Amino acid sequence: MSTIPLPDHLHPETLAVHLASERSQYGENSEALYLTSGYVQPSAQVSADKFSGDEDGYTYGRAGNPTVNSFEMRLAAMEGSEAAIATSSGMSSIMLMLFSLLKAGDHVVFSQSMFGSTIKLISAEFARFGVESTMVPQTDVAAWKAAIRPNTQLLFAETPTNPLTEVCDIAALADLAHDAGAMFCVDNCFATPILQKPMAMGCDIVMHSGTKYLDGQGRVMAGALCASEAIIHGQFLPVMKNAGMVLAPFNAWVVLKGLETLDIRMRAQSAKAHELAAWLETHPAVSRVYYPGLKSHPQHDLSMHQMSQMGGAVLSFDVKASDPTQARQKAFQVLDSLQVLSLCTNLGDTKTLLTHPASTSHGKLSEAQRQAAGIGQGLIRVAVGLEHVDDMKNDLLRGLQ
Repeated sequence: MSTIPLPDHLHPETLAVHLASERSQYGENSEALYLTSGYVQPSAQVSADKFSGDEDGYTYGRAGNPTVNSFEMRLAAMEGSEAAIATSSGMSSIMLMLFSLLKAGDHVVFSQSMFGSTIKLISAEFARFGVESTMVPQTDVAAWKAAIRPNTQLLFAETPTNPLTEVCDIAALADLAHDAGAMFCVDNCFATPILQKPMAMGCDIVMHSGTKYLDGQGRVMAGALCASEAIIHGQFLPVMKNAGMVLAPFNAWVVLKGLETLDIRMRAQSAKAHELAAWLETHPAVSRVYYPGLKSHPQHDLSMHQMSQMGGAVLSFDVKASDPTQARQKAFQVLDSLQVLSLCTNLGDTKTLLTHPASTSHGKLSEAQRQAAGIGQGLIRVAVGLEHVDDMKNDLLRGLQ
């Protein structure tokens, strides 16, 4: 679809404000919200040409919408990809990718530190259809290489990971995948294109849960995949049309507007997260802090190189405890003592959100899977928002003391 004409080589924060589908005849400044499931065609021949793909245009909501298209164009431009396709949630975008690229007998290599639902989707749900998978340590390039088989079609990493903020070497894993004739996908949800551009480091597909930072205020569910025109339109779009995991126009409009403030939000929230992480690292009730911006982080140098010298807005920490039962009790004490910050499993909001991964996002994993992922009972994840850092500290102190 045609876009508003813009000069070449604009910066991402400029594209985030201006790139969209062409304005209507009314010349609206804020992008229009098109709430329609169907489109009236001027003639039977034009209708036939659009459905066959011989003519560009909209036909049915499952195949395209101007508001959704604006979001897709804007995100693709910010990620540096040729195209993007929007979905109803982050998990549905992973589902679309797996359905489009894999068949029975294929093999996937993915990080054992990924989001719990992603692990279950690949290792359990797709296993029922004959798709094989191998989990590997996030940061061990040699383990990734050793896990690749002749039938490996996809390498899938999340960097930084949820919730331990482990960082993988994107360029190195991209090379491994391509040497094996496979594709490499990066979940860029935590860093966003403001801090990290996996496409520039060689990855083939960038996945997003737009529910998080792209929206930025916890209002709607959304997902997206960014890739080449050939992958988006040749592999993902046909499956999308048949499976129907489409993004609703209203949700697309909300996330489209959220992208306009993504740059300033990510920079501000990353700065606050760094200050909070440094403070937690010195607290006697905390045994360890996981945050890429800290020099104590095992992949600090790599993360600074890949993430524009910032650590992102998510951190996690372990409370000190003598055993798992006590650790869980102390973690719950911190969470139950909150008066300002929110106990909430989402992230990417302007409000600071805390959660207990072992009983929520990773609660349905086996104990062995949780241990392999490093998710202990005393771990608390903090998605830092825009409150004053002193107020964040004081709220955490109630439980830590």
